[in-house]
Amino acid sequence: MKILFASAEAYPLAKVGGLGDVAGSLPKALKALGHDVRIVLPKYQMVRDVKEDLGSFSVAIDGSRHEAGLRMSSIDGVPVYLIDYPPLYGRPKVYEYEDDGKRFGFFCKAILDFLPVANWWPEVIHLNDWHSALSAAFLETMYSSDARYQRIGTVLTIHNMQHQGLFGKEVFDWLGLPPETWSPEGVEFFGQLNFMKAGIVYADRVNTVSPTYAKEIQTESYGYKLDGLLRSRAGKVSGILNGIDYDVWDSKKDQLIDQRYSKSSMEKKAKNKAALQEEVGLPKDSRAPLLGIVSRVTEQKGFDILIPALPQMTKLGAQVVLLGTGEKKYEDPIALIAKAHREFVAFLKYDEALAHRIYAGSDFFLMPSKFEPCGLGQMISLRYGTVPIVRATGGLSDTIVDVSADPAKGNGFTFETYTPAALLDATRKAIDCYRGGRGWKALVQRAMTRDLSWGASAKEYGALYEKVLGS
Repeated sequence: MKILFASAEAYPLAKVGGLGDVAGSLPKALKALGHDVRIVLPKYQMVRDVKEDLGSFSVAIDGSRHEAGLRMSSIDGVPVYLIDYPPLYGRPKVYEYEDDGKRFGFFCKAILDFLPVANWWPEVIHLNDWHSALSAAFLETMYSSDARYQRIGTVLTIHNMQHQGLFGKEVFDWLGLPPETWSPEGVEFFGQLNFMKAGIVYADRVNTVSPTYAKEIQTESYGYKLDGLLRSRAGKVSGILNGIDYDVWDSKKDQLIDQRYSKSSMEKKAKNKAALQEEVGLPKDSRAPLLGIVSRVTEQKGFDILIPALPQMTKLGAQVVLLGTGEKKYEDPIALIAKAHREFVAFLKYDEALAHRIYAGSDFFLMPSKFEPCGLGQMISLRYGTVPIVRATGGLSDTIVDVSADPAKGNGFTFETYTPAALLDATRKAIDCYRGGRGWKALVQRAMTRDLSWGASAKEYGALYEKVLGS
């Protein structure tokens, strides 16, 4: 099939979070299955790897035509179309600008307008999160009379329902969508333009990044006021678990860790632990259970229950290394805890290479998320034989089996109640297992055996695209 993968970010050209990882990895896996897949991305200031200039094309918005450039790059052999429009994208960051509604609204229309210039017509456009979701509304309304566009199907993947792309009506007016789309049955949402809602309404299929999250977003707790809309369209909603890129995350060939190892040479992992303890300023104690955290420091990631639990974890004799940045209201108390417990807690700002060493050097990996659409951290930690301790939600539920409940198949430790006490209880069980020794090696090897590559997920996406074309 011919698939256009539309995303606001794609690693390594532009990455902010997990969406960038997915957009850099899934197209490569689809290409390996024989599909003609290409990516479309805004050309931000940071994107400098331009291989070809395909000329220019017009984007009709706000009653006038805007000339944008079409450039070409690639990611591991997958062609990447770059929408080059400096007034909106020639900036140092991907997000967090006051005019993001116009920036990504322009992108949503440009996704369709560049196709004649590229002279390449996809059968399916795979939209990702709110930044590209509005393309489905443009396609179904303003392009519906053009036979070239009528044949194109759309899939919208929701990576995080919390972020929906909400903007004032002035953005709707600027974009020039048909007036009839401004209604509760269209793109309007409590007096605002909602990009994500537009995608849910107009895309042929909607999926999320794990089966459990697909069910969760249809509930009031996780739907962020779109749960009713999703329930009304439940027949086109599904979930496919993300994978991880084994070319990037592999303990056997990772050049960023101190000692490479496999499930048959687990004893070598100890060298990574000692090196990590030294690097982050923790005592070099091989017997102390080392808990690793690589995360955005936000409420979603569970920091409101993690912070009260951290001092209690140190009383269990555990060391904690935490890598990440985020909200000041969480960063400040963590910094105070790290200062008060220097021999137990290390808190560092994000660094990609150090993240690899934390995955390889830690004994456990903590993810106490309030909600987690899929989660990549627990998958990566499994790959490195670092046992996850997670809250049973979203993709964490789909990937981690609690060893206490199922000793034969368990690959980590889970808890359900969103409280510091429940997190601490799961951590205590994990540390007891580590210190008890019995079954620990088997648990680690079982963790490393789980196949979480993109291969299986890419096949599921191929089947989803077939359903779109069939409908």
